[in-house]
Amino acid sequence: MARSESSKARTEDLEREYVIPLRASQFQPSRRRRAGHAITTVRRFVARHMKGSEAQVWIDPHLNEHLWTRGIQHIPRAVRVKAIRFEDGLIEVDLLEEGA
Repeated sequence: MARSESSKARTEDLEREYVIPLRASQFQPSRRRRAGHAITTVRRFVARHMKGSEAQVWIDPHLNEHLWTRGIQHIPRAVRVKAIRFEDGLIEVDLLEEGA
């Protein structure tokens, strides 16, 4: 019976909330590449933790705008996101609201 329950859980959408640290994106790349590096960091983090590929990670435009609000050089230290993995393997990453 445990097998049927675990296979049933795999077919459903998986939804999780993460706090992604972007500290390495502040120090590793040059000043003019920080925001792009932060996007890549979010994509890698979510793909690793949701067991998917980086090519199947879709980043919401609101999250992208949040990372770029203060320009290319001044990114946030961390970002709270909600990740949803669908049955077809697509992983959608949305920005969590500040009040939540």
